Amino acid sequence: MAVRHHLIKASPEAVWSVIADGSRYAQWVVGTSESRPKRGHWPDLGAAIEYEVRLGPVRMTNETVVRRCVEGAVLELEAHAGLLGTARIAIELRSWGEQCLVIVDEHPLRGAGGVLHNAGLEALIQLRHRAMLARLARLCEARAAGDPRPGTATGEGAVAAGPEAGHA
Repeated sequence: MAVRHHLIKASPEAVWSVIADGSRYAQWVVGTSESRPKRGHWPDLGAAIEYEVRLGPVRMTNETVVRRCVEGAVLELEAHAGLLGTARIAIELRSWGEQCLVIVDEHPLRGAGGVLHNAGLEALIQLRHRAMLARLARLCEARAAGDPRPGTATGEGAVAAGPEAGHA
């Protein structure tokens, strides 16, 4: 089971505002692009977003469904990855002084992913989580500092701001 944590220099409320915005999912989740609502209101129970996953020239449309939500504290998701099956992804936010400790726990749930799951795949998931939590931290810390477009000084992608960046 891949469990990773990261201390983000922003309040849990600031972190929650990013993960509870389905339109921003592709900005912090490694391997996804162009997230958009599919059904329901993210992060309500049963709500889903869809997004593209690109592997070289191959593009697949996948979806992630909210399976459990404790507003401001816990978001549990089921990510559907086509033939690979599904994965359970639990994101927990804990106050750590004025900062936020984010804990991500992911493991295969259904399908081929469970059969293929091994130490090598676990290491790849850990690397992905490290990058994902670093992206989430950049978004949240920039937002907490009042910068709606983190990463522009280093040439990284800009973060959407304004009314279109609201809940999906």
